[in-house]
Amino acid sequence: MEVGPIAHAARHVVPEPAFAAPARLERHTLVGRDGRHLYIYGDLRGTIGPDWPTMQPGPLQERYDRLTATWIAFSPARNARPHSSDRPADGPTCPLCPGGPEVPFSYEAAVFDNRFPALLEPPPPVPAAAWVRPSAGRCEVVLYTEQHEGSLATLSPEGLARVVAVWRDRSRDLWADRRHRFVLVFENRGEAVGATLSHPHGQIYAFDHLPPFIGNRVDALAAGRRETGACVACAVVAADVESERLIDPDEAWAVAVPFASRWPYEVHARARRHGLRRLADLTPAEARSLARVLRRVVLRYDRLFGIELPYMMTVLEAPAGADDWHLGVEFLPPHRNERLTKVRASVETATGMFITDQLPETSAARLRRIDVPDVDEAPALEAIETASA
Repeated sequence: MEVGPIAHAARHVVPEPAFAAPARLERHTLVGRDGRHLYIYGDLRGTIGPDWPTMQPGPLQERYDRLTATWIAFSPARNARPHSSDRPADGPTCPLCPGGPEVPFSYEAAVFDNRFPALLEPPPPVPAAAWVRPSAGRCEVVLYTEQHEGSLATLSPEGLARVVAVWRDRSRDLWADRRHRFVLVFENRGEAVGATLSHPHGQIYAFDHLPPFIGNRVDALAAGRRETGACVACAVVAADVESERLIDPDEAWAVAVPFASRWPYEVHARARRHGLRRLADLTPAEARSLARVLRRVVLRYDRLFGIELPYMMTVLEAPAGADDWHLGVEFLPPHRNERLTKVRASVETATGMFITDQLPETSAARLRRIDVPDVDEAPALEAIETASA
């Protein structure tokens, strides 16, 4: 088991295989009557009409908690968002399937502006009151596939390469908007973590401020650089690679249960290359390797307890100026076993200090023992705008 301070390590460089330039992935941009966007990736097989649903944001606002110096977002309209159990009079029972309200035709992958957002640009006006401000930003929904059943583990190699390309394309556009200070690609899978729809999908939020935990990470990296003159993220990656917490060796990613895990079977996949800070920084080889890592982590989860394990997944990209930030994908499953989930009870919720009931080394050993197939992932794709309407 690791103890004490971790020595800083040399920067990791992954040799780039001599692949051809990434294949083109067509992106088609459709715009509804209220300005809401629908991005179609791959073949364009239809269009949207004047009855395409409009935004329903409701009374969005943020309120400042002066006791913790943090902003809290309020979005009552989220209570009206569709659920898997909602059954329309006609059309598919899932609103994310082809022919549903969000995409009224067949598609390969799609992204649309969330009709029930927590953040919106431009945001609705708020009451003229102290400690209240508009909820500015963007909320998008990412549809991995038109198939209602599946996951990152079961997508075809071409389908998973497409998802990574979509993440890169949308996050690049959102980071390019100077109003956004942080962009978060994420997925909530399973009712245990609040997912209301089972169709394979994720989301992207773009914030006009640094959320508290992200600001803490930026500060920690800056403090480490001042104190040691080296990159803390490089040191963490090097420690993960050499530890018994490593669950899957990979040239481009350190895939391990973190040294100070908060969730029983938490897994982080962190870029080994210093300078790989955002999805847009991925080389074709690193993008292909990321697809491999995503598939294998989810396969391990699904074989851990013999259930499709619910999890929260976040893709953590670098805010501006965080030069020592390493791109990371963090999986946060709440289950302790096949029946019980970890609950953030009084102490953890009130103080922010997690109490984990299993050592990371124990979790890693169990995950590492799970046999998963190594799929030949497809080469990276690059999204290219080809049409708009």
